[in-house]
Amino acid sequence: MPSKKSETKTKGKAKATKLSPTAKLNEKIDILKAESEIQSDRYLRLKAEFDNYRRRKEKEFISLLKYDGESIIKGFLSVLDDLERLSKASDENGNSNSEKIKEGIDLIKNKINKRFEDLEVNPFTEPGELADPELHDALMMRSEKGKSENEILEVFEKGYRYKDRVIRHAKVVVNQSSSS
Repeated sequence: MPSKKSETKTKGKAKATKLSPTAKLNEKIDILKAESEIQSDRYLRLKAEFDNYRRRKEKEFISLLKYDGESIIKGFLSVLDDLERLSKASDENGNSNSEKIKEGIDLIKNKINKRFEDLEVNPFTEPGELADPELHDALMMRSEKGKSENEILEVFEKGYRYKDRVIRHAKVVVNQSSSS
């Protein structure tokens, strides 16, 4: 025979778990409201965190663009210093050291070309190439015998590419066959 104590315990539990359908729905609504508030709070915190992250990245990007050319400028400061030394030496020695001045100019040009090479800036256009309107600006037309139509005869200014983009078109004189 079961004892009376165990019977009363099971009857108490049955009464506690036995809720009306309305009470069950109200309890479920309360649970869902609490979960909704928790999710809403999480959403607001995550949104604020993302907004802060976006603002921080925008500031970093603006700062990066603002000082983008700094390393390039620093690289060319030594070239400017060399030019100033060359100018000073030229003033002090007059024309007596024209060979040394020419050497200095060549060294500076080599230094500049090395910097350009490091930055992936490449010159293009030599006399004898064919003119390409995408790369060359024809400043003059001349007619020379023994040269091809649209052959570059003279280069006033070399063209330059930065990586795969033309940053300066070459200024050239182009051969034009005489129409007779």
